[in-house]
Formats: sequence, structure tokens, C-alpha cells
Amino acid sequence: MFSKRRLSSTLVGSIATVALLAACAGGSTTDAGTSGETDDAGTSAGSDDKFRIVTVSKIEGITWFQRMSEGVDLFNDEFSDVVEAYQTGPQNHDPAEQVQIVEDLIAQGVDALIVVPIDPVGIGPLLQRARDAGIIVGVTEATALVDSSQVDFDVEAFDNNTFGRGFGEGLCERMGGTGEYATSVGQLTSESHMLWLAGAIEYIEENCPDMVNVSPTPYENQNDDQVGYDLAKEILGTHPNLAGYIGTTPAGVSGMARALAEANKTTIVNTGLSLPSVVGPEFVEGWSAYAQGWDPAGWGWALNAVALRMLQGEEITDGLDLGWPGYESVNIIRENNGSLLIEGSDIQPYDPTTFPDGNFPF
Repeated sequence: MFSKRRLSSTLVGSIATVALLAACAGGSTTDAGTSGETDDAGTSAGSDDKFRIVTVSKIEGITWFQRMSEGVDLFNDEFSDVVEAYQTGPQNHDPAEQVQIVEDLIAQGVDALIVVPIDPVGIGPLLQRARDAGIIVGVTEATALVDSSQVDFDVEAFDNNTFGRGFGEGLCERMGGTGEYATSVGQLTSESHMLWLAGAIEYIEENCPDMVNVSPTPYENQNDDQVGYDLAKEILGTHPNLAGYIGTTPAGVSGMARALAEANKTTIVNTGLSLPSVVGPEFVEGWSAYAQGWDPAGWGWALNAVALRMLQGEEITDGLDLGWPGYESVNIIRENNGSLLIEGSDIQPYDPTTFPDGNFPF
């Protein structure tokens, strides 16, 4: 392995424009997400003179993590002289499947692991084992692992409470401050989803006390489109007076949109997490009213940028530019025994007026 000081101290510099141009050009993504040869398991064999960074998603095959893999691929292309970076992940939203993938990557001796944990608490000891083995370990949507010092860093696209309160404000305004609403998350073990929902409910209770949450324990949509749809039908059948809904996954929002369209229910305010390309048509058809998100490609880029900088022995500091909009001046929120919590500022709200020309950025 070459010297960890091979790169200059300015790791990513002013390359946002290059990344965005590549994204707009529709950069392709391969199954392995790397130009290296693959073994029978579909993982890259790696090269001795490059750092091998592997990103493990919650689930492959859905729009959100496909977009994230595009960012990982762009990063790999930009730094191909020093890295092999690619994304993999479970085919189902299954913590055990994700754990097995991480175990295999630890055994292969990758240089850095980036994980979007399905169950942060459950996978924590395994990530600690990777860190103890000298692997740089990064996560996102798992801030509790920073507190336990089981990872080297966590990159969040934004402050989770602020993001969640935006959901609450979006629903509150569009429901007129009154009526019943339901909520769903991917899984109850998903730290970020629960934090966002807590922020949303906090906002609603403070500003719209006449709104009633019919599901204090949120429903689980498993980040799965079919489950999200079936769940939406169940919610509509169980709560005939429902006036609003927050889904913290695109599957939750789109599932509700589909159920509302089939039932021709036009009075229920459907809000939550989504991407422009997914929620845009739902806005046009009138089955979604408000959404928030961030660019998963930038998320993938930023996580890999921090991992590579750490592999090069470079310092991560307040104000560091990771080379993607929303991460031009990141904040170090806290540090615990070498574990860093890093925040960007990539909150993107959408409503039916956001894309009047029908052109969705991603």
C-alpha cells in the first residue's frame, strides 16, 4: 500500500461542478459499482496500490440507494488513481443479510467500510470489530454509534431534529392545524426515521395541538413499495377519519399515494420523505402534497470523501469542503474517543410548485 500522505491536504477541493455535470449527464452504475474485477459474490477483488472503500446500503434495487450509488461511482471516477470505491447491500431490508455482507467485507480486509445500518444498535459490535482490525468505519443515520465510539465517523446530511420538524410543519400547514394523522417509518430500529418523526411530532404538538396522532407507535413499511402500499390500505381502512399522513421513506409516501388514487380519496394530506423524480408525478396527479429529502448522490460522495481523507491521515475539521453542494462547509458536531459526528446542510423541501417544468434534478 502506498503512503497515506500521497494525496495533498486538500483532498476533494473544488470539484462540485465536475460532480454535478457528471450527474446531469446520467452517469451509469454497474452492479458492483467498480471497474475492478469481481469475484463470485459480486465484490471487487481490489488493487494493492489503491484504497478499497465499500459502501453498504440498507437495500439495493430501490431508487434512493440507486441514486446514492451514482454518487459513490462519481467519487470512484474522480479519485480512480487512489481508490476503488463501490456500493453493495442486501437485496431485502433484512438486518441479518446486511450483517453477513459486512462480515464478508471485514474478512476480505477492505480499507474502509461505510454502512447505512438497518439496525444501528445491533450492528454496532460488528463495526467495532472492523475498527479494531484497522478498517476505517463510517456510518450515516446512526449517530448513537458515535457516542459508543464503535465507528470512526458518522456523516449526516443535516440536523435530524430540524429535518423532522420540517415534516411536521409541512403536514400541519396543509391540514389546517386540525384532524387525525398517521405515521410510518422503515423500521422501528431505524435511528434516523425515529428522530425525524420525533421532530415532526414535536413541531405538531407545539404548533397544532388540535391534530391527533392515531399511531403513537408508527407503522413499519420496511422500505418496500409493496409493503408501503399494503400498509397504506390498512391505515385507510382502520382510520376512516384520517386527514393526514407522514411517511419517512419514499415507499411510505408512494404507497399512500397509490392507495389514495385507487380509493379516490382527495382529502388526505400525504407527506414525507421522497426524491423529486419519485414524488413529482404524485404532485402532478394530486396524491402527494409535500415532501422533503436530500440528494443521496451527494451523501454517498461525502461519506467516501471523509473515509478517503482519514485513510490519507488528513484531519477532519469544521468548515471542511467535501466537494458537493450541501457539504461545502461541514460542521463537527461532536467527538467521542476519536469518533466524529459530521453534519452537512442538504435539506431540500418539495411541493407541487417546486418543479413547474416537470424537470426533476434526480
